[in-house]
Amino acid sequence: MLIGLCGGICSSKHAIAEYLIQHQGFQLLELKSRSFPRIADAPEDDRWLQASEFTNSERNQSSQLLFESPESLLNFATKRWQGLWVTTDIWEETTLDRFLQRPFFLLVSVDAPVSLRWKRFTERCRARHLEPPPLEKFVLWNDRHLYDKNIGRAYLTDRAQVRLFDSSSSVEELHAALKALNLADEERLRPNWDQYFMQLASLAAQRSNCMKRRVGCVLVRERRVISTGYNGTPRHLKNCNEGGCPRCNRGEGGGVGLSTCLCLHAEENALLEAGRERIREGAILYCDTCPCLTCTVKIAQVGISEVVYSQGYNMDQESAEILEAAGVRLRQFSPPRNGLIYLESTKKCEQ
Repeated sequence: MLIGLCGGICSSKHAIAEYLIQHQGFQLLELKSRSFPRIADAPEDDRWLQASEFTNSERNQSSQLLFESPESLLNFATKRWQGLWVTTDIWEETTLDRFLQRPFFLLVSVDAPVSLRWKRFTERCRARHLEPPPLEKFVLWNDRHLYDKNIGRAYLTDRAQVRLFDSSSSVEELHAALKALNLADEERLRPNWDQYFMQLASLAAQRSNCMKRRVGCVLVRERRVISTGYNGTPRHLKNCNEGGCPRCNRGEGGGVGLSTCLCLHAEENALLEAGRERIREGAILYCDTCPCLTCTVKIAQVGISEVVYSQGYNMDQESAEILEAAGVRLRQFSPPRNGLIYLESTKKCEQ
């Protein structure tokens, strides 16, 4: 695994790299030349500019894994992809494109409140016996650092598979949050079968035209997709979001007027598409929302062996009882947390 860390000035990317090195067995991969692009109207004092980044000597005194170019760094990691590597030396879009082609690479962006990052930067300047900049000047420089048309880093952070937001007040708090998160979970790189099929179900949900709720479903047997479905009005009828289902467009509460609803549920569409002869024993139904009672009895009738869902529904208990009675296994799937994640310590979350 190779984790690439990117983010704004003093966002904690180097602190996270140090945590991975010290506590999870990662090794740091660095470029010998750290002459990153100069930002327009940046401070003239090079020492002040360098305060935004750690120097090689500060980051890891014992590191000997230095490379002449991003290509040589990537080639090294490719030949040793089963190891644990981390780098903060990705600045260009073309370089990022090559890294993202590797199945062992995970791009993680790091951000923090601008006031907190300015405080960290101020402390770093004072440690170098430099006069820190006022907050206004830091904000202007930070904006150029992220959003400059030619060299802004936002194109990196926008493509990150995991986006961390670090508002921790201490190193101990940051470490506790990172330990709970476990960035090194390999399922972030290559989803397991549950995660894969659930993502397909979520993708199917994006085709839904139901005004009440988007739901997607995938039917699987022997790890092969039999059919997919999403909720909405039947074929040849006006789409629900175009007024095709009066009940959904009236905005009535959940469970009200179901007998007048014209929308087929995602599970129903998937079952109709597959047909009973293709389902057979051993078929698994993946749905991003727990099936309702109506769909549950149909699932039991066609011989589905297992139902996997990610989000709850207001009839979960009733559906669970029916499936249990029918001998159908029901379980909820919780994938590794990706997307935007607030780094908070376990103690803080429990309060």
